[in-house]
Amino acid sequence: MDAGQGLSTDEVQSIREALAAGRKPRVVFTASAGQIAGQVGQVVELTDPEVSDEFVVVRFGRDELPFSPADLAVAPKGAGRRVAEPKAEPEPPAPPVVAEPEFVLDTPRVPAQRQEEPKVEQTEKPPARRAVKAVKPKGPAGLTVTLAYADGEWTVAAQQGSKALAKPYVVKPAEALKMVALVDVPGVQEAVEQILGTERAEAEQQAEKLRAELAEIEARLAELREAR
Repeated sequence: MDAGQGLSTDEVQSIREALAAGRKPRVVFTASAGQIAGQVGQVVELTDPEVSDEFVVVRFGRDELPFSPADLAVAPKGAGRRVAEPKAEPEPPAPPVVAEPEFVLDTPRVPAQRQEEPKVEQTEKPPARRAVKAVKPKGPAGLTVTLAYADGEWTVAAQQGSKALAKPYVVKPAEALKMVALVDVPGVQEAVEQILGTERAEAEQQAEKLRAELAEIEARLAELREAR
């Protein structure tokens, strides 16, 4: 197979007619094609030769590349039934791996003593149910207002829970009577009126006594003035 001559005008025309008939004629690459000289490809298209000298499109392996007629020649019959692919350069062989010697120290094995663990039987108990109590919202502490009478004096005190809001302070009997009237309890009202009646009587007796003593003092003062 002479791969040194290019395609002639008649051969290019024959290739054009073969492409028109649906065939893909085989060609062989000439020396002017470079490294692929002597390889076989298939013509798949002819482009316009006036646009470029490389108007012969050849499928070579997985590529379709344009070539000039000088790079190609008609492949002889029976040549290149299988489109050749460029040969890959063989990879250099890997250097041999030298295995390092292994040193194994053979020591006598002492059988481990096996200790028997006591078997403990576990009995699963059902989880105890916990009673859930409804939590009531905690309200404010109770408020206590105390009206007291002792040693001839009325006092009022206020306490919320364990906290004293107001220490006992003295109020007038009339104010104490008004407070009791708000309660509207007959027994309590009568007790307060009785206490007030007793205090009123004692006050009148004391006033009468003071008036008598004042009369004696004034009479004594008058005698002293006449003695001048």
